[in-house]
Amino acid sequence: MEFFLDSADFSEIQEAWNLGVISGITTNPSLVAKTGEDFHDLIRRICHLVDDGVAVNAEVMAPDADGMVREAAELAAIHPNVVIKIPMTSAGLQAVKRLDPKGIRTNVTLVFAPGQALLAAAAGATYVSAFLGRFDDIGEDGAAALADIRDVFGQYAIKCKIIAASIRHPVHVLQAARIGADIATVPFKILKKLYEHPLTQQGIEKFNADWAKGS
Repeated sequence: MEFFLDSADFSEIQEAWNLGVISGITTNPSLVAKTGEDFHDLIRRICHLVDDGVAVNAEVMAPDADGMVREAAELAAIHPNVVIKIPMTSAGLQAVKRLDPKGIRTNVTLVFAPGQALLAAAAGATYVSAFLGRFDDIGEDGAAALADIRDVFGQYAIKCKIIAASIRHPVHVLQAARIGADIATVPFKILKKLYEHPLTQQGIEKFNADWAKGS
């Protein structure tokens, strides 16, 4: 399973990128708004930080297909790494269908059900983002929905990649890996929790103490 970082904080992205485990970045309007930065400038900075071929996801905001296609073309022109995030709506599906022949990669987001994922893939989406946390928030089983999408995609050998999104804690990451999600997109605080462990820190402290005694 690959890891994307879900962030628009450039310093966080730099730190996460330096770990050597990130193969993509996802942003959303809420995250970008918190930075106060110009959206296009931020996407350009991120693209120049990461390696060629790394997916940098940027979201369109237009409510209609024509507007989505227009915004997508502007964003895709920034850098070849840019992937366009498009909401799972009727207009979104129309936009994906029009962008696919242009070679513009898309990530259909706010997906909660296998039927939605199937439609996104049929329209030509490169990725579908299945949300776990937001589904859990309303008392539903986000992991079960993700598993259903994985099963259906496997049944038909669908090439569209599944992103486990709305990750709220490390258990979500483990669930996504067990289910077979292609990618988990995680906030920086969750990424840190994946490599930090109290027993690891205790072990380091003991090794250092033992070394100091013997030196």
